[in-house]
Amino acid sequence: MKWKRLLPIIGIAIFVYILFRLDVSKILLEVKNANSNLLITALFFFLIFMVLQTGKWFVIARVQKIDISYIDAFKINTKTFFYSFITPSRIGVAMRAEYLRRHNGNLGKGLSNYTIDKVLDLCALIFIVIFAIAIKAIIPRVYIYYFSIALILLIVGLILFIEEKRSRKILGIFLKRIVPKRMKNRGKKLFESFYENMPKKRYFPLFFLMNLLTWIVLETVNYFIGLSLGINVSYFYYLAILPLATLISQIPITIGGLGTREASLIGFFSLLNVEATKVFSMSMIGLALTAILPAIIGGFLILKSKKKFDRKFFNS
Repeated sequence: MKWKRLLPIIGIAIFVYILFRLDVSKILLEVKNANSNLLITALFFFLIFMVLQTGKWFVIARVQKIDISYIDAFKINTKTFFYSFITPSRIGVAMRAEYLRRHNGNLGKGLSNYTIDKVLDLCALIFIVIFAIAIKAIIPRVYIYYFSIALILLIVGLILFIEEKRSRKILGIFLKRIVPKRMKNRGKKLFESFYENMPKKRYFPLFFLMNLLTWIVLETVNYFIGLSLGINVSYFYYLAILPLATLISQIPITIGGLGTREASLIGFFSLLNVEATKVFSMSMIGLALTAILPAIIGGFLILKSKKKFDRKFFNS
């Protein structure tokens, strides 16, 4: 539907509104006066984040017996930064499944790799929010129960999801009632490849811890960016606020979280009496460092690639 195509404009409109409400000259001054040593520290932690972010799904891929080197995985991860930056809710990261298909011959494994990583990624994010709110109540602690319920539902859903027999029953209903006959064979093959070499349950605590560490390092990046601008609040407030803003930015009404992220950050940090200009400046520096820069590098890698899949995107 046409109205769905217009949804990303909402976030951009919010961003423009905030920009005009604030003093642009003050924003530029804040960015100019940011502590360069702390920004370099933030860049250092971002490089660690890139290594960890690749590593968390690379480990899953190796357990799935997908023949891929870490260097190739790192390149794929960088390319997906480009796709995630230009798509609502960062769904462009799902392009990783197509890249992995070239290394294992089927799309199913790539999709299961992305799904496992995405669900555990969300679980880790919610866990951080619960932990941080318990220590620093940026929002009423009653929300801990709501987030805990969401986390439990995700975990239960993941457990049910990785069980092939249960999923086969659900798929059977889906194939019979919804999928057209001409596509049933293709759907069945995709399902079988999806569960091929599915990681055992004993690996999932490791996968979760890797996602948890990755998120903590990313929020540490933003913490040092905030410090460089003089936002001197407890690290645990950052751990509570930034993941909450990330969750809100997943609403598919913008591109790359633009607008919704800034609005939520300004709202939460205002509870700590932090100036909106400083918060907006932090978001802009963070966006440039953790999204725009890797997206440019990823776009360059795609542009340089001789593979048809990459070339097709820029020629379309």
